[in-house]
Formats: sequence, C-alpha cells, structure tokens
Amino acid sequence: MTKRKSLTIQSALPWLLIVCAVVGLFASFTLTLEHINLLKDPNHQLNCDLNPILSCGPVMQSDIATQFGFPNPIIGLVAFSAQATLGITMLAGAKMKSWFWRLYGVAILVGLGFIFWLMYQSIFQIKAICIYCLISWVVMFITAWYVFQFMLAEKHITIKNKAIATFVRKYQLEIVISWFLLPIVLIIYEFWHFFGPKLGF
Repeated sequence: MTKRKSLTIQSALPWLLIVCAVVGLFASFTLTLEHINLLKDPNHQLNCDLNPILSCGPVMQSDIATQFGFPNPIIGLVAFSAQATLGITMLAGAKMKSWFWRLYGVAILVGLGFIFWLMYQSIFQIKAICIYCLISWVVMFITAWYVFQFMLAEKHITIKNKAIATFVRKYQLEIVISWFLLPIVLIIYEFWHFFGPKLGF
C-alpha cells in the first residue's frame, strides 16, 4: 500500500495560484465588460448594482475607476493572467530563483497597497461597494498570504524573530481569515445605518 503524500505549501501553491487567478480573471473580465457597456450607454443597468451600498455604478463612475487613464480591471486582467501562467509553469516543474520570488513579492506588496487604497476610497469616500472588486480583493489577499508562506518555506525570505516566525506558521489560517474579516467589519461599521436594521438592530 503506497503512502499518501501530505499536502505542502509547495505542492498546493501552483493550484492555489491558478484557482485564484481564474476567479480574479472572471471578476476583472466582467468589470471590464460592464465598464465598456457603461461607456456606450450611461443608463446601462449594471448586473452588480444590487442595492444602494452593494453597487458597482458609483465606483465605476468615480475617478478612481480609471486611476491610470484606463479602467482598473485591465490591471487585473494582466496581473491574474500572469499569475495563472506562473501557476501552470510551476505545475510543469519549473523552479524559479530566489530573486524572482523576491521581485514577485515586491509586486504583490505594491498590489496590496493599491487594493487597500481602493478599499478605503470605496468604503469611506465613494460609500459604495463593488462586488466584483471585492472578489478581486479576496483572491489577492489569499494569493499574497500563501506566496508569503511559500517564500518562507523555501527560504527565499526569512523572519529573524523566532517567536514571530513560529506564530506566522502556526496560525496561518487564522491570520488569513482575519484578513477576510477586516473589509467585512469596515463595511458593516461604515454602513451600519443600512445593514443594522436588516440584521434586526
């Protein structure tokens, strides 16, 4: 009887990159199409306008939707396509050098910074939440966290403080769940006037 191999971050990461990239591409592609439809017809009813809070329209029509002179979802199309390619390449057996992973880590940090800025603008300035943007944020959080775990496991980066290193490895699932809870808590806090009564408060 053959011994079953245990799941490791090294074996799981390629699949995680691909799955997150596919979900991110779906969200980015849908947003791009909706943005084009809105440009063609300003009165177009967006499929992600669910209520006054969960609504893509105000976000798409704001300045932050075209922060670099073109729709932000195009960035997602490029970034998630590259991520899927990386996952497939890893499945094929490719081994990237440490400098690649460190550079990729820097790119992810820049992306996270952009996402947190978009999150702040969306929640506290525009006061509307784009569902497809939220999906992109979530898969980016997952990707960032487990790429970080992979880089630690492969010793592309190290944490010198042993207590912090142990905490990060031991509670990695709890930490990533807290990342998910952060935007949820911020959204409920900012829009309590809308969600409170619906929750019976």
